[in-house]
Amino acid sequence: MPQIPNSLVTQLEAALQARILKFNPTSGGCISNSGELITATGTYFLKWNDATRYPAMFQAEAKGLRLLAPHCTLRIPKVIGVTETEAVQAIVLEFIKSVHRSGNFWELLGGRLAALHRNTADAFGLDHDNYIGSLKQRNTPYKSWIDFFIEQRLEPQLALAGEHGLIDTNLRSQVQLLYKKLPELLPAEQPALLHGDLWPGNLITDEQGEPCLIDPAVYFGHREAELAFTRLFGGFDETFYCSYQHVFPLQPRFEARLNIYNLYPLLVHVNLFGGAYINQVKHIVTPLIR
Repeated sequence: MPQIPNSLVTQLEAALQARILKFNPTSGGCISNSGELITATGTYFLKWNDATRYPAMFQAEAKGLRLLAPHCTLRIPKVIGVTETEAVQAIVLEFIKSVHRSGNFWELLGGRLAALHRNTADAFGLDHDNYIGSLKQRNTPYKSWIDFFIEQRLEPQLALAGEHGLIDTNLRSQVQLLYKKLPELLPAEQPALLHGDLWPGNLITDEQGEPCLIDPAVYFGHREAELAFTRLFGGFDETFYCSYQHVFPLQPRFEARLNIYNLYPLLVHVNLFGGAYINQVKHIVTPLIR
């Protein structure tokens, strides 16, 4: 059972101006320790990890949450603060006590995510880099979605997988052959504000049983990439997609394109968890380059 490092306790009590009374750890995180932080003046959600291994991770998370919050009708946890010692970094968020999902949970999620995606920008990307899982995510802005997708999403993951011997030069060349076909395969749209890491583990319920988004990897991207990721591992009710389509219809034949967008999260999983995901990458790429 993780215990808050003493040096971090001192920092937190000074920042919160309150004595820590109790810490109830949560399970399931593979990057950070986390749990319910009970103080003399209130209850918060605390996460901490290795500041050397994941530099500025929580600063980026705080920026992402603060960017989403004013543009999103979905619940986003309020950032209380970020603190750091020489070895440890931490983020303190409002504590959201989850209850059972409301009867219209998926309908609310679909409509509110569609509303989030209505927020746009002049370019794809962001004014700062952040993280996807424990990996750094580059967000240098591009005017073209396809250029951004190639240079800031696929190429960095291919290079990282190659450096660690997780992907061979033949498969990397096959993915790169696909680049030439992307202009005819992917429709043009304006940049959309994305959560960036929308899978069931980053979706919780709030005290009213309504959807709340956590752990973002925010950027302005193609909204189809966000919807495609929700299909990758399942867990989203069909009502969610119907509600989204009602508010902000996707262009025709989205289902035929979603695997292309999912090359990015699959390559991320290759780099995080090993070569078990390689076959899925091959399965997507091979028929498209014939």
